[in-house]
Amino acid sequence: MRIRRKPWARPELAVCDFFIDFPNAYKGKWHSIFAKQQPIYLELGCGKGLFISTLASRNLDKNFIAVDVKSEMLALAKRNIEKQYNQLNQPVANVLLTAKNIEQIDNMLGREDLVSRIYINFCNPWPKARHKKRRLTHPKQLEKYKIFLAQGADIFFKTDDENLFDESIEYFNTMGFDVVYITRDLLSSDFTENIATEHERMFSEQGKKIKFLIARLK
Repeated sequence: MRIRRKPWARPELAVCDFFIDFPNAYKGKWHSIFAKQQPIYLELGCGKGLFISTLASRNLDKNFIAVDVKSEMLALAKRNIEKQYNQLNQPVANVLLTAKNIEQIDNMLGREDLVSRIYINFCNPWPKARHKKRRLTHPKQLEKYKIFLAQGADIFFKTDDENLFDESIEYFNTMGFDVVYITRDLLSSDFTENIATEHERMFSEQGKKIKFLIARLK
C-alpha cells in the first residue's frame, strides 16, 4: 500500500513505549522485553494496525510483534492500537511495533524467540515470475520463518489473489507444513475467529472472495 510521507511519523514513534527502533538488537531476546512471559504471535506487514489492534486487545494472554517496513504505516498503527486499548481502559503491554524489511526477518528473530503463530494478510502477490521470490509465502521466506517458529506453530494466510493462494499451498506442502484448514470463500466459511482487515473489507465490497488457510509446521 502506498502512503504519503508523514513528517510526524518518526518523531511520534521515537517516543512510543511499544515501538522497537533497532529490532536486530533483540534477536533471541524478544520474550524478555514483554511485560509477561506469554506465547508470541507475529504479524508480517501490519499496515495501519487495524487488525493487530483488535487481535491483540482481544487476546491479552498473548504477546504480539507487528512488523512493517514503513514508518508512516507504523505511526498510524501506533495510533490505532492506542485508541483500541484506551477504549478498553487497558495499557498497551502485549504489543510491540517495529520497522523491518520482512525479507530480512531472520536478522531480528532467532531460534530462542519461538514464535507460535504468524499472520500474513493480503501481502503483495508479486505475479511476475522474476519477482516471486519476494512473496512472503515463498519457500525462501518459509525457510527463514522455520528458524524461529515453535514446533507445531501455525501460519494464518489470507489473500484475494487466486494464483498466489494456489502457489502458496504448494510452497507450504513442499516446505514441511501441513495445510490444516483451507477455504476459498472466508466470509461463507465455518471459520468463526476471523478479524477483517482494511483490505479484506475493500475486496469483499468489490465482490472478490477471500482465500484463507492455516499451515502448521510439522
